[in-house]
Amino acid sequence: MLIAIDGPAGAGKSTVARALAQRLGFTYLDSGAMYRCIGLLSLDSPDREPASLARLARIEFVAGASSAQGSLAGKVLLDGRDVSDAIRTPEASEAASRVAADPGVREALVTKQRELIESGDCVAEGRDIGTVVAPEAELKIYLTADPAERARRRAAEMGGDQATVMAEQTLRDARDSGRAHSPLEAAPGAVVLDTTGMSFEQVVEQIAGLANAARLSG
Repeated sequence: MLIAIDGPAGAGKSTVARALAQRLGFTYLDSGAMYRCIGLLSLDSPDREPASLARLARIEFVAGASSAQGSLAGKVLLDGRDVSDAIRTPEASEAASRVAADPGVREALVTKQRELIESGDCVAEGRDIGTVVAPEAELKIYLTADPAERARRRAAEMGGDQATVMAEQTLRDARDSGRAHSPLEAAPGAVVLDTTGMSFEQVVEQIAGLANAARLSG
């Protein structure tokens, strides 16, 4: 079974998708991390075409270990190097948003993403999973939230100023929604879930229920 979770930054996709995958025993795919990897490579190699970097990059996800407190966050490896922290910087985020608008980058990473989700049950999250990468997903979710709420969450997560995060978020939302290739939008048949005022546990519980219903109906 494939569960596709899309939505804008700050809607809670990564946290929810990771917890949902752990709960269901599914593989977790963070497609945004893949674009961040190419963004990071573009910063390190500004003279090379991002699409070429994307085609050659080897991106791997290593599951986190289990502990008494639950599952620990996994690692993202780029050409064998742990870049889990490096891809989360503001600079890498901005670079990821830029390279994501490149159709050559998107083509290369969509191919890689489809290969990863073919391995079995998976929760995949991003901005075009249900529309482009896997429109055949058994369950498609579009997570969203009030822009101010999303900015507050991002600021708390990154330790930044909320007003600054809000300004960057507005720019990224416009870029993601307005790009010609794979614009950010809810996929046909997707369940639109507004997470404003909801805890991530409540969101996970609701999607898990939808997943169980989809399994039964299938």
